[in-house]
Amino acid sequence: MAVLELEQRDGVALVRLNRPEARNALNPELIVALADCWARLQADDGVRVVVLTGAAGSTFCAGFDLTSYIPLLTGAREPADEWDRAVVAEPDLPARATLRETDIGKPLIVAANGHAIAGGMEMLLAGDLRVVAAGARLGLSEVKLGLIPAMGGTARLARLVSPALAAEMLLTGNPIAADGALAAGLVNYVVSPDKVEEVAMELAATIAANAPLAVKAARNIMRQAADLSEAEALALEWAETQIIAKTEDAVEGPRALMEKRPPVFKGR
Repeated sequence: MAVLELEQRDGVALVRLNRPEARNALNPELIVALADCWARLQADDGVRVVVLTGAAGSTFCAGFDLTSYIPLLTGAREPADEWDRAVVAEPDLPARATLRETDIGKPLIVAANGHAIAGGMEMLLAGDLRVVAAGARLGLSEVKLGLIPAMGGTARLARLVSPALAAEMLLTGNPIAADGALAAGLVNYVVSPDKVEEVAMELAATIAANAPLAVKAARNIMRQAADLSEAEALALEWAETQIIAKTEDAVEGPRALMEKRPPVFKGR
């Protein structure tokens, strides 16, 4: 059974963590598979939107596997197979797998069908949009294990919620409920567990139907704006506007609206 499943249809890639027996925890094999998957999707111009979810169960992802990866990280055990050796040989693989240092360059919707803990929460934070199952718990529990969130959790959480909430979650290691995350503006939707993937795929289809170059530009500005002054952000927005205005899609969109027909965007 593959530890990672990938489906592609109509410009949308659905990536599914597939270790339900281990709460979809990230073992070396899954780490390698995820890093490779993100690289392939980043290079695939046919993919406009990516959805990340977990195999059916109460947990989207429990983070890094405490029985396989963490002992390898701390030196408590020696590499035993090709996946172990790959992770040891390429120390940045976990960061690439959890999107700490990888931007796939297209919208990522994280569909957390259950609890998102530690590394699982960090992947949730890496998304552009977040759909979470009602009843799910979301947390960065690393301090309870003598560790810290090292895959972007500290930096991203502090940018997405209030300083008070970020401090409480990071320093206590306690999770918050999905409804609390929604109230804090951390997630976009909280729906019943059986609807998480459906809602995420509907969002993906809506985005995929838009002009891909415009979506990419808007996402690029959005992601950079927080690190820029208002003047710098406005300058970036204007520069991107000049580029987008010269595309075929920028002609097609208004024309289709005037002709009362769906636009046919070609990404050029």
